[in-house]
Amino acid sequence: MTHRIHSMSLAKVYPLYLAKVARKGRTQAELDTVILWLTGHDAAGLAAVLERGDDFARFFAEAPALNPNRARVTGVICGVRIEEIAEPLMREIRILDKLVDELAKGRPLEKVLRQG
Repeated sequence: MTHRIHSMSLAKVYPLYLAKVARKGRTQAELDTVILWLTGHDAAGLAAVLERGDDFARFFAEAPALNPNRARVTGVICGVRIEEIAEPLMREIRILDKLVDELAKGRPLEKVLRQG
């Protein structure tokens, strides 16, 4: 089943992510760090994705190197346990949502990025 979010442009959602983390005193650089960690994009690659208006399906399909530690991202997001989401693309999107939530809640960046 294709969800509407699959065809949403990351460029439209990115400002919402940024506003969410900024309200809690976090920076765009920290948000970008989380996205780059998850996808393997570099700053130029992320900028190109945002400029082109890639949807989530293309963003994740063309991610240079999805971080293997993303499997360590667990918990509930949007009322659903991440580890119970069967559809791969939806799981990736919800992992990104969870990382943004953790950043916005003030969790140390090292813990958000599952280091140590």
